[in-house]
Amino acid sequence: MKFCPQCGSKDLNYMPWLGEIYVCRDCGYRGALIVEDGEIADAIKEKFETEEKELFHLSHGVIPACDVGTIEEFKTLIGQTCSVEGIVGYKVGCTLALSYGLPKLTEIVAEQTDLPLIYDHQKAGTDIPEMGDKFAEVCSKAGVKAVIIFPMAGPAAEKAFIEALFKRGLVPWVGGEMTHEKYLSGEGGFIHDEAPREMYKIGAECGVEYLVVPGNKIGLIREYSTLISETVREPKFCMPGIGSQGGEIRKAFDAVRGKDAYAIIGSGIYKSKDMERAARRFCEEAMRFL
Repeated sequence: MKFCPQCGSKDLNYMPWLGEIYVCRDCGYRGALIVEDGEIADAIKEKFETEEKELFHLSHGVIPACDVGTIEEFKTLIGQTCSVEGIVGYKVGCTLALSYGLPKLTEIVAEQTDLPLIYDHQKAGTDIPEMGDKFAEVCSKAGVKAVIIFPMAGPAAEKAFIEALFKRGLVPWVGGEMTHEKYLSGEGGFIHDEAPREMYKIGAECGVEYLVVPGNKIGLIREYSTLISETVREPKFCMPGIGSQGGEIRKAFDAVRGKDAYAIIGSGIYKSKDMERAARRFCEEAMRFL
């Protein structure tokens, strides 16, 4: 029996046309090395599952949103910020992924740091339920650790995508409310005013711990924190909208005080002339809540 050296799974796909390469269907491992001892595989699996329970090494921190235009800029952003205390991971969106491929992006991150990569498809979870497994499989094979969905296609699609992500060993993040104006129908948008509450509620009931809430809407952060905390014992709040969109770490984190919180910051870091310094400034503010 052959096992994955990364997660201990026996669900391997042998690809000889690539040169003695195995691909793990569970964690996305790709390589020639395999494990053939069952006891060793069990130990690897136990360690892998223990480590996977905690996505980040800190309860509060900063996640740079890597919405840059080129792979060279992406490399520079990672290189200048990955050693800053308080950076807990990186978020990449669909533009870089479509331009260069997710596997290439995870490879670049892995070359410089062991911090996790979160994929934001902008917006995943908006297709038919049957697409959930296919989407999760692609993300898993690419090597990302977590995936953000905004399940606007309804409860069946939300549940299917969450289940598929969990099945592939990925950490699902669920978003409902966005940071920009005219999103909900009450303010001139397309989405029903109560829809975000339902998205968060279903996510919580499905075991999701990471929730994406708008860091520039303090009242809504408090409201969604109260709602989610009714179901999730230790919710973790991930907040875009901080920096150029008007949100502040101090106010946003204070709205969920006592719970894990992470600021997702894009241009406030990558458009800075000194990205390391900018990242350090945001991280210092976030880490005051540790």
